[in-house]
Order: sequence, then C-alpha cells, then structure tokens
Amino acid sequence: MKAIVQDRYGPPETLTLEDVDVPVPAADEVLVRVEAAALNAYDWHAMRGDPRMARLAMGRTRPRARIRGRDFAGRVEAVGSHVRQVRPGDAVFGDLGDANGAFAEYVCVPATLVAPKPANLTPQQAAALPLAGVTALMGLRDVGRVEPGHHVLVNGASGGVGTLAVQLAKALGATVTAVCSTRNVDLVRSLGADHVVDYTRDDFTRGDRRHDVVFDLVGNRSLTALRRALTPTGTLVLSGGGVYGGGSLVGPVWLLARGRLLAPLVRQRIVTLTTAPSRQHLDTLRAHAEAGRLTPVIDRTYPLREVPQAIRYLEGEHARAKVVITL
Repeated sequence: MKAIVQDRYGPPETLTLEDVDVPVPAADEVLVRVEAAALNAYDWHAMRGDPRMARLAMGRTRPRARIRGRDFAGRVEAVGSHVRQVRPGDAVFGDLGDANGAFAEYVCVPATLVAPKPANLTPQQAAALPLAGVTALMGLRDVGRVEPGHHVLVNGASGGVGTLAVQLAKALGATVTAVCSTRNVDLVRSLGADHVVDYTRDDFTRGDRRHDVVFDLVGNRSLTALRRALTPTGTLVLSGGGVYGGGSLVGPVWLLARGRLLAPLVRQRIVTLTTAPSRQHLDTLRAHAEAGRLTPVIDRTYPLREVPQAIRYLEGEHARAKVVITL
C-alpha cells in the first residue's frame, strides 16, 4: 500500500510517499481502508519533533511512528477475532492518537477507537471531526462546563478546533463571541457566532464584555490578559496553539504550566485541556452532526502524495478550518 513515511524529524520534505506492507489487525483491531484523513496542528508538531521536549514521548532521535496522521474515515476491510461491534463494510471514523498511521491507504486501529460515520457527512467531512471535535467537546462541555445562558469566547475561532467549538457552544445553549482575523469574520458568523472580534482591529482582552468561559486555542496572550476577559468566577480553558516559528524547547507547554501554577491562587478556574481518543466522544459528535448542529468546514483538500504541501500550508498560518487528505 502507499503511505506517507518519515524516518527523521524535520520540515515537510522529510515526508515521502512509499510502498509499505498492508497492516494485519490484531485480535482487538479493525483494518480500515482509508477514504480520507485530516490534518491537525499535532501533525506538524510530530513531523518536526517540536517542541523538542515532546521528543521524550515521540522518540528522541527519530519518530517512533513512521507513518504520520491521526484522523481518518473509511470502510472496514477486516476485523480481529475478538471484535464484535464492527463488521467488514461498515463506514467508520476515528482518531489513532499517538500511534499515528492515517496518511496511508490502510490502517489498523483498536475497535474501541472507531465509531460509525455520521450518515449525513462525506468521508472528507467525517475525517475532519475526531481530534478537533473531541478537543472542542471536552474543552467546552467537560472542562468548561458550559451551560445554557453562558457567555463563551473562542480565541482562534476560524481554526480546525475553533470552527467546531463555535458550533458546539451554540448547541450547548451559549452566547458565543468568536475571535478571528478580518478574512474569517463572515465564516464564523455563518457558524452561529453571536459576536465577532476582529483581532486585527480590536483586543478582546481590553473590551467591556466578560465571559463565563474563555476557550484559548491560540496561546498568543498572557494569562493576565486572558483573565481580564473572564467574569470573576469564570473558567479559562487552555489548549495549546501556535504555529511553527522556527522550533522551540517547550512551545505552548510554558503557558500551560504557568496556568497550572496560577490556578490554585485565583478565584477564576484555569484549566489545561488534555484529550484522548474516545468512542464515547465520537458518538456524541456523530449525534450532533446527524442532528444538523455540527458541520465541519473544509478549507482545502489534497491527494495523499501531496501531504508535504498540505502540512506546509497548515503550519504557515494560512489555513482556516480543516485541511483534508483524500484517497
């Protein structure tokens, strides 16, 4: 099968299209023929081994996982001997987590990490949901504890997670303020944002409006500034962010670590978001999608052989919403 392979950390040029063996599912796995895969900021972080501290988990001198990619959608080709809930022919979607491997024609994945594809979404749209959707869902519902009537601000509202977060916050009954650049104002309004702040013209941390939840997906503001946008007892949810800027030792981890240190000392809740692949969360996303409350926005699509160009586009801060690979 064809797959995007990487044997050393570096720029997109380190990614090559190669022939590799089709994987064989273990007893608790399913083999999926990939129809689409989606890019996330995670992918360029893993490709470059950035921040360098993350290499302790990803592989000190080279990536442990040779085939890149987490999010996928496709059809089940075969199942392991212990798998009962999934059958060959099923249309599924999922997130491989740190195992990677989605930028390939076939992938093996634990049966517990796939879910039926939303019936009303294309494979390309479904592939755009898992990691970004679970991040948005956990950040708002599980960590942010968003309830009907809450005022929620999403910093980075036009990105892959942000476009889904705006829709999910509305689905949870919140009044949503979306922060984005001028060219994305109409996009986030079309997704349901009640208020839009164009950061090239206004500073949301200096405005008069206060929010019950601030969901920071960019990491470009200080904790002091972000807290100014909160009510006295509001919640700040920190979820990494940033684009490639030449490499770093700790990257957004420094802001997240400062948040953890400050959290016990202030009335406002400061929470660092961590996510993990989950069938339960995928089922929730599917329910929202099939009910018409959640529709992934796709910026561009690329064929498998052009994954390096797709990642270069993503990491250069030009992409909005999701970038998807088609097979």
